[in-house]
Amino acid sequence: MEISNGFVVVMGLGVVFFGLICIVVLCSLMSLILKERGQKKEVPASPVAAPPVQVAPIANKQEIIAGVCAVIAEELGTDVTSIKVLSFKQI
Repeated sequence: MEISNGFVVVMGLGVVFFGLICIVVLCSLMSLILKERGQKKEVPASPVAAPPVQVAPIANKQEIIAGVCAVIAEELGTDVTSIKVLSFKQI
């Protein structure tokens, strides 16, 4: 008994769509489970404001500038003496 090409195509498409439907159903179930789990967590009534961050002055500023200039010079393929630093600020 020989199987026709049409039967193979229909079976292939059927298996693929059945698999896709199973994936959609599993994703929906996982979504529902995770939503229920997420709702059980208690949310604080009033959020606490974070304290302001104090910025410390840059330590060894000249060494950092020299390192940055060396890296930039290496990337540009030039000499460090050709780089002029106009401003160096901590962000």
